[in-house]
Amino acid sequence: MAVLFGIDVGGSGVKGAPVDVERGQLVAERHRIKTPRPATPGAVLDVATELAAHFDWSGPIGLALPAVVRNGVVRTAANIAPEWIGVDAASLLAERTGCPVAALNDADAAGIAEVRHGAAAGEPGVVLLLTFGTGIGSAVFADGVLLPNTELGHLEFRGGPAEHYAAARLVEEEDMDLHRWASRVSEYLHHLERLLSPDVIVVGGGISKRFDAFAAGIETEAKLVAARLRNNAGIVGAAVAAHEAVGRSKE
Repeated sequence: MAVLFGIDVGGSGVKGAPVDVERGQLVAERHRIKTPRPATPGAVLDVATELAAHFDWSGPIGLALPAVVRNGVVRTAANIAPEWIGVDAASLLAERTGCPVAALNDADAAGIAEVRHGAAAGEPGVVLLLTFGTGIGSAVFADGVLLPNTELGHLEFRGGPAEHYAAARLVEEEDMDLHRWASRVSEYLHHLERLLSPDVIVVGGGISKRFDAFAAGIETEAKLVAARLRNNAGIVGAAVAAHEAVGRSKE
């Protein structure tokens, strides 16, 4: 059994747990600490260090962040404090913990979890995962290979960023009727299908718990499925990404 540590940085909480990366399962109950305010790089990385110490962790760590991440460095700040831009998150967390660290976009981490161990496991062709929450996160795979940092929630659609038109917060925070929201999601997915021609679309985020209540209102050419790993997807995917990064470093 290969066990690595995954950390998922969210807007309200930073969550971590050791993960059996061969089965895609947590091997201990996840630990959650409130996201600090302000969520500066130093404060958030201190919390990530605390999570690793909570489990007395000493191996590779995967770190999922709500931003574009290239080679461990944060490149955007649409949904994260602007001080993060240019920060080498992987190196800084490695310095704090003494562990090798792989950092990646949080939706990419969720997508890795669903493609390796969840709703899209074994699916050929193009898989598109969308996490609907305060915004819209995205992950795109072609025959299991990730195209990183797609950020499709930021595409211009209907006069603004797509996530302003179809994020789940419209239902959960602004009381939009679920069927009206599903209609908007259909419009957005039709736009993405014209761009990517996905074979499978995985719907993630907290609202995926209500998938059966709104799925009939969404029309797609692709196969539409609900995410399975849900709140653990970021943790699992981050750990799997770290495992794969370790494998590449040994080649």
